[in-house]
Amino acid sequence: MFDALKQAVAEELVLLFPQLTEPFKMEVDASTIAIGAVLNQKGEDGRTHPVAYYSESFSATERNYNVYNRELLAIVKALRQWRTYLVGSLHQIVIYTDHSNLQYWKEPRKIN
Repeated sequence: MFDALKQAVAEELVLLFPQLTEPFKMEVDASTIAIGAVLNQKGEDGRTHPVAYYSESFSATERNYNVYNRELLAIVKALRQWRTYLVGSLHQIVIYTDHSNLQYWKEPRKIN
């Protein structure tokens, strides 16, 4: 059984080379001390594969942010990190987060 598992892991793609003509999906999460994000795309096999990983510790000031602002900051930092891939994308970029309060920012808002 161990040999079969080892063989399956060895055959899996670790990172997919980004295809700028295909849509990207981001998964982003923030804790009290750091953020983590994964940029994904569908491969030729039809399955989702990672293109890039990103993590960063929050500064002392950022650790004092409330959970809402930390989650939003994580998205902003991930977008900045992968800007070269995402700017000019032909498709919408889908962002997954586990913080439901960010749904408010999903639609454009009129700011006075």
